[in-house]
Amino acid sequence: MKENKIIVVRVANTSDMKYTKEINDTIDMASKARGTGIARRTDEYINKKMQEGKAIIALDGDKFAGFIYIESWSHKKFIANSGLIVKKDYRGLGLAKKIKHASFALSRSLFPESKIFGLTTGLAVMKINNEMGYRPVPFSELTDDEKFWNGCQSCVNYDILMRTNKTKCLCTGMLFDPKWKKIRVSHKSSLKDIPNPKDRVQSLKVI
Repeated sequence: MKENKIIVVRVANTSDMKYTKEINDTIDMASKARGTGIARRTDEYINKKMQEGKAIIALDGDKFAGFIYIESWSHKKFIANSGLIVKKDYRGLGLAKKIKHASFALSRSLFPESKIFGLTTGLAVMKINNEMGYRPVPFSELTDDEKFWNGCQSCVNYDILMRTNKTKCLCTGMLFDPKWKKIRVSHKSSLKDIPNPKDRVQSLKVI
């Protein structure tokens, strides 16, 4: 059994840029282990997300534990929570769910009228998305912004996406639309719980 510890899940800022290379390396290792694609971003891109307050980071003291970032597409009509990663030593603790909820809440705060979408090959992520009100949708319901789809070029499955004219791949497209009448959102994602480095820090107690 692991000793008691606190993993802090909060909005990333410039002080967290020292973890950028480790974040990208962790994404690469996870992609190779799964045999599926997770598109790598440049270190500069990850740094920019931290500078803009559009990323969530999980820290065990000064050790990196997990990360996700927010992207806007089609003139902010669509928002993506991308690059979700949890380091191997911290998996199975519910940390991915905590990070996803924090990112969802931050997205709803920054872009309350935008649709939120994601691409994933992971069943666990699909379950978390479903809890927050996402629905599986065809790729045609997602952004048509070419910059988004170009971001898939570093994925090992990019050729499949191209062969199908961007209509399908190994990933499942999932979408949350704030205009849907029935929205099932966990209380953990309520706006009052939005993580903020100044006065609202979300923590996960790990046993």
